[in-house]
Amino acid sequence: MNTLLAIDPVAFSLGPIDVRWYGILIASGIVLAFLLVQKEMVRQHMHPDLLTDMLIWAVPISIISARIYYVIFSWEFYKDHPADIIKIWEGGIAIHGALIGAIITAVIFTKKRGVSFWKVADITAPGLLIGQIIGRWGNFMNQEAHGGPVSQSFLDNTIIPDWIMNQMTIDGVTYHPTFLYESMWNLVGLALILVLRRVNLKRGEIFFFYVTWYSIGRYFIEGMRTDSLYGGGLRAAQVVSILGVLIGVGLFIYRRFIMKTDVRYNDN
Repeated sequence: MNTLLAIDPVAFSLGPIDVRWYGILIASGIVLAFLLVQKEMVRQHMHPDLLTDMLIWAVPISIISARIYYVIFSWEFYKDHPADIIKIWEGGIAIHGALIGAIITAVIFTKKRGVSFWKVADITAPGLLIGQIIGRWGNFMNQEAHGGPVSQSFLDNTIIPDWIMNQMTIDGVTYHPTFLYESMWNLVGLALILVLRRVNLKRGEIFFFYVTWYSIGRYFIEGMRTDSLYGGGLRAAQVVSILGVLIGVGLFIYRRFIMKTDVRYNDN
């Protein structure tokens, strides 16, 4: 490997305000996801303002819930540093917390608007993955969400570019870029969802696939990380991932074989 300087997590400064790559990438993921989902919503003959109206609520609620989730499972630190709770720009948000906030918001919003939650969930599933794919690179910029130290044989044989491994070198130790593994897993999931969309599955099943696919990958990748959040001695993300698989598979079986719903993805 070549020896390079780590990438500065601060993209630029506006006077006393540092604008971090973390925030830029999170915002970029939201914008790109919005453009993709909005195009599909129009194709599905849904009101063009529906997504915008939902995101006005979902984005801030998701960010707040992601931070609350992180703070709860990191309370040993934050109980002694309460002023740091609001410093979200320094990192420290949990995707599972964001998803919980987004899903609750979507359930309430769609009920009030009189539209199918499952239809909206199916349409937005690719957008969730896009946000997660891009958002993980914010962890890369902050040199966080990494795994344990890598071996020299790994460095000698890896096809991962030097600029990624250099950023994962902290205090002279190079770590597994688990942020990259999760980002790539989600990219494959996105490709599969775009294929499944053409199959015209029953309503809700694309969303169930998303929940299950993401949860399986997150469970195994979380086991490699060294900065996991713990709850009761267990890795919180792995527990939630197990629940995600059970919920995703369980709802698929229930709606397809017990409810025997006939409504499909492309049905109006």
